[in-house]
Order: sequence, then C-alpha cells, then structure tokens
Amino acid sequence: MHRISAKQNYLLEKLGEQGKRIEKLSKLEHDLIKEVHPQVNEIKEGMEEMIATAKEHQEVSPPASKMKNSR
Repeated sequence: MHRISAKQNYLLEKLGEQGKRIEKLSKLEHDLIKEVHPQVNEIKEGMEEMIATAKEHQEVSPPASKMKNSR
C-alpha cells in the first residue's frame, strides 16, 4: 500500500509542476493577445479603407483588361 501511495504522491507532484507551467504559458499567451488585439483592429480598419479606395478607383476607370479589348 505504501508503494502505491509513493507513486501517487510523485504523480501528484508532477501534475502540480505541469499545471504551473501551463499557467505560466497561458499568462504569456494572454499578454501577447492583449498586445496584438488593438493592432488587429487597426489593420482591419486600414484594409477597409484600402478596399473602399480600390472600389472608388474601379468605378472611375475601367479595368486594364477591358481597355485592351476596346482597342
């Protein structure tokens, strides 16, 4: 019975160490996400502006492929 208990204690100790490593990695991941999150929104806004500009440009001038066919 003592032998099983020693194995269980060892396993419990290892699981505790693993849990601490996971918590540390989770905190680092959370910090990275918090840092990157505002940048993602800025990139999305920039992309929306570029798409709008490209659409406006398309409406003003026909695509190059149509210009070649009309010659």
